[in-house]
Amino acid sequence: MGWTQAMIVIIFILMLAVFILPLGFYFLISYRDARQKEHAVLRNYPVLGRVRYIVEKIGPELRQYLFLNNDEGKPFSRNQYEGVVKSGKYKQRITSFGSQRNFEESGFYIRNAMFPKQREDLRINQSPKISTYLYKIDNEKLMSRKEHSEKADIDPYLLFDDDQIIIGKDHCKKPFYVKGLIGQSAMSYGSLGKNAITALSKGLSLAGGTWMNTGEGGLSSHHQKGNVDIIAQIGPGLFGYRTEDGEFSWERFKEKSEIEQVKAFELKLAQGAKIRGGHVEAEKVTPEIAEIRSVPPWTTIDSPNRFRQFHDTKGLLDFITQLRDIGGKPVGMKIVVGNRDEVEEMVKTMATEGKYPDFITVDGGEGGTGATYQELADGPGLPLYTALPIVHQLLKKYKIREHVKIIASGKLITPDKMAYALCLGADLINTARAFMISVGCIMAQTCHSNTCPVGVATTDPNREKALVVEEKMYRVCNYVVSTREGLFNLAGAAGLSSPTEFTEEHLMFRAMNGQLYSGKEYIQGVLRPSIDQIAL
Repeated sequence: MGWTQAMIVIIFILMLAVFILPLGFYFLISYRDARQKEHAVLRNYPVLGRVRYIVEKIGPELRQYLFLNNDEGKPFSRNQYEGVVKSGKYKQRITSFGSQRNFEESGFYIRNAMFPKQREDLRINQSPKISTYLYKIDNEKLMSRKEHSEKADIDPYLLFDDDQIIIGKDHCKKPFYVKGLIGQSAMSYGSLGKNAITALSKGLSLAGGTWMNTGEGGLSSHHQKGNVDIIAQIGPGLFGYRTEDGEFSWERFKEKSEIEQVKAFELKLAQGAKIRGGHVEAEKVTPEIAEIRSVPPWTTIDSPNRFRQFHDTKGLLDFITQLRDIGGKPVGMKIVVGNRDEVEEMVKTMATEGKYPDFITVDGGEGGTGATYQELADGPGLPLYTALPIVHQLLKKYKIREHVKIIASGKLITPDKMAYALCLGADLINTARAFMISVGCIMAQTCHSNTCPVGVATTDPNREKALVVEEKMYRVCNYVVSTREGLFNLAGAAGLSSPTEFTEEHLMFRAMNGQLYSGKEYIQGVLRPSIDQIAL
């Protein structure tokens, strides 16, 4: 074949590749789509309709990375997301050129003091130092970033003994002593993969003064990989605490209570993001997870809406008392506030019976979850900043507040949001999604599908391998310590020596119309709304 003939063949092949094949593919798609009956738009606009579906599919990513402003985005903005990432990688929360907060919107503010505390005036326990790894940026360009991690000894930002929170001091043989105000909210093994749970366990253990909640999926060996304090949650499905026929197993509970790492138990009555019990798709229920939960493998798990062991507050309190007596450790409960009257009736019964939980976890309706139904995520449950003062004030009204600690949870991922909760009555703070971000979550919102692209919310071994425990554990540690430091910074700004001193007096609320309310006035508006206070 001569040179001219070869050129003709090459040109023909190029024309075939560039024009003829795409054109043939176009007509094939058009013919097929115009005759299908499932999608109306494809019958009239076969190819253009497919472009619409493609854009719709990648729409969340386009909005997240290209179109939304830094302070937009749900459930967390880019600023909030990056704040957690930077705290975990670099242990810093430094910002430049001013706040990006929208000061025209209503919201809370910490009431700063005219003469704040100096760093040396704060009651911070800075020993022992924590040996961790922090990232350093070597070179950052448009198309590349070079960075490396370096070993670093950092301050722990813990509480001294006089400020530590003691759960179960009154009735427990083994109270739970907490020297840090921030811990991991309930996340089950099964909702999260073993690498994520292991990284969280080891990272929290490294930080010290904190805890992890097992979630209703039960206690696994992965929760115990680090020497971290554990709050073992018992949900309505009784996973890890059930007999073969689904009844509560006191024998299994006793076994868990004898584990040194388990410091307390929590009965999950509800969760902010779903109210009802949990949901796990069948593909996530591996034989290991099935054994932990005492259910058949590869079956979809739906917890019942509530415990069958009791049906009213008196039965709940009797059950809590029995758990405490047998286990010897604090027992609390997790609730979502639906209205003030129901909570008051519950607290009144506690006071009348002389029985109460050692702690109450108040979860806001804005809380997160791996999987639930949309109507349950958006509909029931009051937001945290409304629910929290209701519980706090009612416990005070019936004179049992000193016996019951309050843990707040619900989108609390930054020190300022946590400080607002402390001012509104919380003793301790739970956060879940911040810890997911610290181990690599990119908010892909595919937690329920077992296809998490970064190996966090999946039990698929091929996807789990993306999460390297030995790297992410340090990010977990750094995030906790950095956030604790932030709380001390805010306490100093408010003229306090410790974040344990935050009260309603250190909070201000600005309404949309510019009206200012003190923390006390805000709480009064929540408890006894009037026409003037509806603006809150």
